[in-house]
Amino acid sequence: MSNQAAQNQKVVNGVNVTQLEETIQAVKGQPELAQFKFRARNTWKDGAQNKVEFDDYYGTCQELKHGRPFQFQADEPPALLGKDQGANPAEYLLTALSACMTTSLVYHAAAAGIDLENVESEYEGDIDLHGFLDLDPAVRKGYKEIRINFKVKTDADKKKLAELVKHSPIFDVVTNPTPVKVQFITE
Repeated sequence: MSNQAAQNQKVVNGVNVTQLEETIQAVKGQPELAQFKFRARNTWKDGAQNKVEFDDYYGTCQELKHGRPFQFQADEPPALLGKDQGANPAEYLLTALSACMTTSLVYHAAAAGIDLENVESEYEGDIDLHGFLDLDPAVRKGYKEIRINFKVKTDADKKKLAELVKHSPIFDVVTNPTPVKVQFITE
């Protein structure tokens, strides 16, 4: 990109809105560009310890690789019989939700020309082990409620901000049923 082209780029909230608009137009013209597949590879280590790796994904009609592989260690705290070597899966779900809702807010605010000076958020969810431990079939195994508090420094009104975060794909997954297909290969 030439210096002149770089100077003509519109950036709001750290998002290159010019490139975002170009991406939207490209997807409108070639809808298959919008199809993505993300992959995680998990290896059980011991007890509650797992290693999750992310390296490649499919998007824009091609197989792609991250600039470097990413790894996450999952475990449980001692109160849940783990060794506390990483966040637990329920905490990772909050991580995914928080990062996606924040990114969605920032991107969609930028596209709408809304300046954000600061965004912070807190996530808290309730899980009752009666469900996971099969002690009460009436209790769900996952979160029964997640509460989110955003603190945003902006001139935009709260109603508009609430609309923007709902563009989050992870918010959609958490708030709407998503088919999950499981199969086993035994050795």
